[in-house]
Parts: sequence; C-alpha cells; structure tokens
Amino acid sequence: MATNPVDLKGKKVLITGVTGQVARPLVQAYAKIADVYAMARYAKDADRKEMEGYGAKAVAVDLARPETVSAIPTDLDYVINCAVVKTGNFEHDLKANAEGVGHLIARTKNVKAFLHFSTTGVYEYKGHDLIKETDPLADNHRSMMPTYSISKIATESVCRFAATHFGVPTTIARLNVPYGDNGGWPAMHLHAMRAGHPIHVHPEGPNYYNPLHIDDYVEKVPRLLAVASKEITTTNFGGSERVSIEQWVEYMAELTGLKPNYQKTPLAFGSIAIDPTRMHALIGETKVGWKEGIKRMVRAQAPDLLPLNV
Repeated sequence: MATNPVDLKGKKVLITGVTGQVARPLVQAYAKIADVYAMARYAKDADRKEMEGYGAKAVAVDLARPETVSAIPTDLDYVINCAVVKTGNFEHDLKANAEGVGHLIARTKNVKAFLHFSTTGVYEYKGHDLIKETDPLADNHRSMMPTYSISKIATESVCRFAATHFGVPTTIARLNVPYGDNGGWPAMHLHAMRAGHPIHVHPEGPNYYNPLHIDDYVEKVPRLLAVASKEITTTNFGGSERVSIEQWVEYMAELTGLKPNYQKTPLAFGSIAIDPTRMHALIGETKVGWKEGIKRMVRAQAPDLLPLNV
C-alpha cells in the first residue's frame, strides 16, 4: 500500500531549479499552501518577479559557486531539488550538479526530507525490456547531451554520500518524460511536426517511455518526500502507462491533422520504459491517462490546432 503524503501546509519548502519545466509547476502549486523558497540563478529579473507573483520567496543561488548557498535558510522543512546544468562542459556541469548537491545538502542538513530529481537517462539501454532501479547504469544520453547522463550519475553518488554523512532522509526519483500544458518532450514533437521538421527515433522501435503528467507529479512529490529514508530511497518516477513516441506522435497527428516525418537514427535515444513496481509500492499509480494529458497539452501549446469541441 502506498505511503501517505507529507502535509506541506504551512511548511518551509525549498524548490530549486525553478525556472525549468519541471520545477515551475511545483512552485505554482505549493506556494498556495506552503512557505516556498524558489531557488535559481535568476539571470533574468522577469523570472524572479514570476516566482514572487506565485507567492514564493526568490532565493538567488548558483550551485557552481558554493559561496552563494549561504542565501538558503537553514530552518527549512523540506527540499525538492530540480536543479540541473547541462552546458556540455564536463568541468562546469560536474561542479554545478554533483558537487552542487553536496553543498546543498550540507546547507540544508536539518530538513525532515530531501527529494532529489534524477533521470532514467542514467540507465544502460535495454531495448524493450522494462528497466528496474537495480539495472546497470551507463552514458545513455551522450549522443545528444554529452555531459547529462554522467553528470546525473555522479550527482546521485554525491547525493547519497552527503545525505548519509549528514543523516538526511532522502529520496532519489529518476524522472521519465515529464510533460504537461507547459511543454515537455511530446510538445517538442508537436512543434517539430508543425514546423515540418523531422522527428528523430531510434531504429529499434517502437520507442517506449512512461510520460508523467504535471498533475501526477505535483500530487506524488509529497509522497516521495514521505518515503525518504536515511538509507536513501531510490525509485523510478514516470507515468504508470507505457507509451511509445510513435503512439503519442500519431495521436497528436490525429488531433491536429499534422503529418509526422520520422527519421530513424541510432543517435536518437532508444526506449527507456520503466518497471513501475517499486514506484507503485511506494507512492501508488498515476492517474492522468496519456491521451487526456496529451490532448490538454496540445490545446495549451497550439490552441489554433485543436477545436474546443475536441
């Protein structure tokens, strides 16, 4: 039976990487009930104003510059770490991501729980086999994102060390295709179709994933915090339904009348379909059906392509 969620009402919650696709909806949702500190580098003043508009307190921190973490309060209840840097420069990305999470945990070591978002891009390619948390890791995304997978693997290791060293209950959640009204990988495919650009797919199709809708991860994050442990809880985190790129692209084509142009290439990411057994045991099944989520996304991203009565 899935664990009950923590109650975030009135709690002090730090959310990092808030200008990114994943974290922004968390700030929007939780700032309504919690005392949210929204952390980012804030290169644009508009981003700071946006976070403050949601009711959050903007905290300017660059994890590649450890001296800046002093801006983070030390009396927090929870941390949700969505920060990620992917410049393609190994020295910088490892410093910001791996070393950065160590500095972050050291600063927030008194929290009730720390949630670190990793990625299923840390796994070795397995074709169409479902991937478990205990499966081998590898440089999965190197063909398109040279520092990403290695940086994420290193960050998990530093996260485990720092959390164990400071005794911080922690969950590492490996995300698989987060998406929603604000975008995501399926939205990139939608815009590629509209622009007449090719959609790159691995030759060993269908290319299966577990797309995770915003509504589901907003609901599940308090449960991921609840299962945090000093032994470090690691789980896959995706939608309960296995769906291929080809399926969601064809569905968007059906909705909009656009025509996909697939281009098969071994450089494209292959299937990363998760075994959701551990996830379901810890936090339960997701609720938003993939077709419902995709239709909502299309309406938000390209309303002119989707009549209101569809």
